[in-house]
Amino acid sequence: MDPPKPPAGPSDLERAGSEVAGTHPPPDPTGRRLALLSLAALGVVYGDIGTSPLYAMREAFLAEHGVAPTAANVLGVLSLIFWALLVVVTLKYVVLVLRADNRGEGGILALTALVTPMGTMRGGRWVLILFGLFGTALLYGDGMITPAISVLSAVEGLEFATPLFAPYVIPLTIGVLVGLFAMQRHGTAGVGRLFGPITLVWFVVLGILGISHILEEPSVLAAVSPLHGARFFAENRGNAFLVLGSVFLVVTGGEALYADMGHFGRRPIRLAWYTLVLPALLLNYFGQGALLLRSPEAVEHPFYRMVPEWGLYPTIALATAATVIASQALISGSFSLTMQAVQFGYSPRVRIEHTSATEIGQVYLPAVNWALMIACIGLVLGFRTSSNLAAAYGVALTNSMVVTTLLLYVVARERWRWSAPLLLLLCGTLLAVDLAFWGANLFKISRGGWFALLVGAAGFAVLTTWKKGRRILGERMGDRTIPREWFVADVAENPPLRVPGTAVFMYGNAEGTPPALLHNLKHNKVLHERVVFLCILTEEVPYVAAADRREVTPLGQGIFAVLLRYGFMEDVDVPAALQAIRRADLAFPAMETTYFLGRETLIPSRKPGMALWRERLFAVLARNATSAAAYYRIPPNRVVEIGTQIEL
Repeated sequence: MDPPKPPAGPSDLERAGSEVAGTHPPPDPTGRRLALLSLAALGVVYGDIGTSPLYAMREAFLAEHGVAPTAANVLGVLSLIFWALLVVVTLKYVVLVLRADNRGEGGILALTALVTPMGTMRGGRWVLILFGLFGTALLYGDGMITPAISVLSAVEGLEFATPLFAPYVIPLTIGVLVGLFAMQRHGTAGVGRLFGPITLVWFVVLGILGISHILEEPSVLAAVSPLHGARFFAENRGNAFLVLGSVFLVVTGGEALYADMGHFGRRPIRLAWYTLVLPALLLNYFGQGALLLRSPEAVEHPFYRMVPEWGLYPTIALATAATVIASQALISGSFSLTMQAVQFGYSPRVRIEHTSATEIGQVYLPAVNWALMIACIGLVLGFRTSSNLAAAYGVALTNSMVVTTLLLYVVARERWRWSAPLLLLLCGTLLAVDLAFWGANLFKISRGGWFALLVGAAGFAVLTTWKKGRRILGERMGDRTIPREWFVADVAENPPLRVPGTAVFMYGNAEGTPPALLHNLKHNKVLHERVVFLCILTEEVPYVAAADRREVTPLGQGIFAVLLRYGFMEDVDVPAALQAIRRADLAFPAMETTYFLGRETLIPSRKPGMALWRERLFAVLARNATSAAAYYRIPPNRVVEIGTQIEL
């Protein structure tokens, strides 16, 4: 397992939001690059929210909600959809939340880092961190449901076209999901280049279908007035609140939009939203409303009933492709959030592959990818229909949205210096909307929403257990650690036998002597000609400038302390970083450098620290983490592991 963080000095999130001198976010794209990134963003960021028209309006008028598709109710639901898209997605996420980037990266963990700057880890700050971690964990639950409901809802169009396809809906859905997850290894950029043009066609078709029906029933445009939404609640009361849980389906891509910001940047995401995505969505929803005003019986499948008979099968094929793409937003967001969790020290190491030489945030995590695939297939087999999945969808995501609003208030107040009255009005309004959706989705818990909450609770347990376990492990090892100055002084007084070469001892305590070194010296009675105490520090910025990467401190007697700094969205390549050091007295020839890593065997105990079940969980996570040699890209034939047993 990796070396624990230093017990001395600021902890991970105490340094949160701190800036490393010389680092700068990448410049905003312009011209052709902006256009290409905006097109790719369509296929990754907006796939989820772009396929909600397939099922959102249908779910709003389910018989169990007790709301008939009368003219007044149709206008009321449309009004709620219109204002939800404007307030939740446009105002909250596109305008405000995208401003809260951590050097170009987004997501709840990056936002949590922004609200916990150095020296402010007291009192309520820990509550904010726990909120942020819980919101992060909840995203995984809905991240599993999104691909399942998106693909299933599209393939069900075949059953609408002809009942002959009914037995093949589930097998076809599973086949599409397997293909989708198999493509992830090509990276977000490759997927975006493939999916972007398809999604562009999809949004154009959404808009055209909507316009054709709006022209036949222009009175539907009256739904832009919020009075229709207010009247809907006044007339339907409790049933209207149940419908609000279905209306929430139109905004479910908002949180993924923020998590995916590091893949493309703020500007391409905003450009795509304003110029294409928002207009197309509004036109299609209003088109469905116009259809229902003329033909209330179309409520069973309003989207497919909009399509001319000659275009039904091509539209089903396009919808299937679009829903495959819809899954990409949450999949990519899950990759980004997991990578941030690993670098922040909240998750065990996992294999991380960068898939772009120019965009730091574009990553592929095989373990996360295949775990999501298995979960999605299980959901399809368990729930069987998109309506059943819709009943479970959104429960966890509403919690994440509430957390985002709370964290946004702190960032806007402390970092942007916005006035308290303005923020109370703005964030208070957003929070009221979030809580309304949250309350409406509580009714879904018994119908399947428990699954997303269960996944979120399990994720929260892993994140918090790993972080606390690392801290306890650091304390246990710290009790056995001697200051590095003492060790250097002892070497000067009692010189051991020195052998040629460079020995690198990795340890998280920048001021202590690596235990692996002490064990090696005790048993082998030798010390290398050059000895390096290596400590790796993750900064709470996405990337660190090359000039600030390395810090070398000579300690005497051929012993050096090397500190490597990395951003939380960067791969750690130890050999490359060390070979870039240019000093006459320190060199790292590839075949003369040996890396000594500690491998701790963790023994759960009843010592003060964590509950016994959490200690056992931590030990299991540690055993299954990616090896330190692989994670830090150290050649296996240059690694020596020295084991020790530690009681937690």
